[in-house]
Amino acid sequence: MTLGTLDRTPPPFFNQGPSALSKLMFFSALALLLMVADARFRVTQPLRAAFATALYPVQWLALQPVRAVQNGGQYVSGLNQAKSSSEDAAKKLALQSLRAGQVEQLAQENTRLRRLLGLREQLATSVMAAEVLYDAADPYSRKVIIDKGLAQGVELGSPVLDEAGVLGQVTRVHPLVSEVTLVVDRDLAIPVLNLRTGARSVAFGDPSASGSGLELRFMGSNSDLQPGDLLTTSGVDGVYPPGLPVAKISRIERRAESTFSKIYCTPQALVNGARHVIIVKPVGSQIPARPAAAVPAVVGKKGVAK
Repeated sequence: MTLGTLDRTPPPFFNQGPSALSKLMFFSALALLLMVADARFRVTQPLRAAFATALYPVQWLALQPVRAVQNGGQYVSGLNQAKSSSEDAAKKLALQSLRAGQVEQLAQENTRLRRLLGLREQLATSVMAAEVLYDAADPYSRKVIIDKGLAQGVELGSPVLDEAGVLGQVTRVHPLVSEVTLVVDRDLAIPVLNLRTGARSVAFGDPSASGSGLELRFMGSNSDLQPGDLLTTSGVDGVYPPGLPVAKISRIERRAESTFSKIYCTPQALVNGARHVIIVKPVGSQIPARPAAAVPAVVGKKGVAK
């Protein structure tokens, strides 16, 4: 018998249903139909909710060991952190107590010296709280708009501060809002004092493309300046009260071919995200007016004053 005449079909005893290809096509079509029905009509949503509700206790029990380990680790780390924070707070409290005693002593000495020299007391500064509304529309300047204006008593040229230092100066006043030019604007300059050395200089807004810092100009290459020096307002301009933090020196470039150094500073105030600010009345408006000069009397020929 040749191989071509052999019957390769299974005997009727093993033929128990449709072929495997028919089953594959049927179940594939059924799966596709169920996916479309679920995506369009959410037919399996109740079934999923029932299964999730039934399996929730099992999931909860399975998660308990994991949560116990996590809570134990958090408890230990939190305990160590609380202990470290308590020690740091005790150190800061002791340091603040020492500084408070020194400040009180210095204030008393300052009062005695002022009385001895006959100097006037420091001017009392009135302040006003405000909120930043939005940045100015001019892309070539660094200015913000605050919600106080002429109606609230804001004066042109008033210094503006945040919780960290000098933010800028009021350069335009409207009835209900005011425009504040930030310290990093290229058109703003502030007389500053190096707190370490006592040297005075002028800080200008950074003219670079970033415009996010300040620059000390016309400082000699041999100037006593160091990165980290704190610059405060000097008070010589009659606008800013003395002693307000302005910036810190971040980088110094000393060049052999130039007599001046490039000194870059980082502002202390949050110039890119300040929300609440304080408007300070200009110092010059609080200084008493200069008395009028006395007019000399004209003496006549007979010695009688006219």
